[in-house]
Amino acid sequence: MDLTPEIKERLEQLEKKYSETGQDLVSYMDGLLYQDYLRYWEYINLDVLLSLQQPRTSFPDEKIFILYHQITELYFRLMLHAMEQVAKQEELNAALLKKQLRRLISYVDNLINSFEIMIDGMEPDEFMKFRMALLPASGFQSGQFRMVETASTDFINLVHPQDRAKLSENSSFEDILEHHYWKKGATELATGKKTLTLTQFEEKYDQTFLQMAKDYKDKNLYAAYRSLSENERNDEELIELMRTYDLKMRVHWPLMHYKSAARYLQKDQEDIKATGGTNWQQYLPPKNQRIIFFPGLWTEEEIDKWGKKYIEDIMHSS
Repeated sequence: MDLTPEIKERLEQLEKKYSETGQDLVSYMDGLLYQDYLRYWEYINLDVLLSLQQPRTSFPDEKIFILYHQITELYFRLMLHAMEQVAKQEELNAALLKKQLRRLISYVDNLINSFEIMIDGMEPDEFMKFRMALLPASGFQSGQFRMVETASTDFINLVHPQDRAKLSENSSFEDILEHHYWKKGATELATGKKTLTLTQFEEKYDQTFLQMAKDYKDKNLYAAYRSLSENERNDEELIELMRTYDLKMRVHWPLMHYKSAARYLQKDQEDIKATGGTNWQQYLPPKNQRIIFFPGLWTEEEIDKWGKKYIEDIMHSS
């Protein structure tokens, strides 16, 4: 076979590349001859992936529950990957930020739409039984979701507005973390004390959250937006993408959780404790959370009415 100019050029490039490692091209070409062809199922570790569903009971729908949460965690990983690309940019511009925001919104849309798997995809009676075998584990304990929040906004913005008065400009990340809104969502309904679900979660992830808060202090999405020039910050498309991401993450996504919880955990006005004893009625509604990633992009009226309209619409459709 005659070597075309294109093949000769590639060989020269490969020789240069491998010579920098102290190896010769022939040795690497021998490796190519010896190795097997790559197979799809090996590349994505399919057999390992499909072995990770290990129900604790014999109820068939528990496998749906596990698979759904694993899929959700993979979407969170995609979101973190997108935000890492923003944080790593030495010269960020509006175009790059908009590209990653579009990806983030796509991921969130899929998460929101996928919640029908939880709402209509399991038998309520089965769920109410197998959930008792999962205590004190809870979806509340998703560390990746808290990482997504941390990479989205300033750490202080994850504190309920009413609790921010307890903090000062000199408050440490540790103090701020202790007041994060979600910690109130895993307190005992009767006593207000931290549940085992929360103490387990803090032991596992608090140091990770604190380190991430430091790493993303000037690199979270909100900080990235503020770092742009005034002209780029006024880009209407960028502002709309920021607001859309904020609304979907802080209103639509929590409300889908609320709708699911209401289906399974509310009967005749009597609330059933969520897995791990989390206070879902107070924790999930956006109008109670009042957490906004990009407060500077909303009017005072919009902030005052945050989530109120949507909770009525979504619960009316239940």
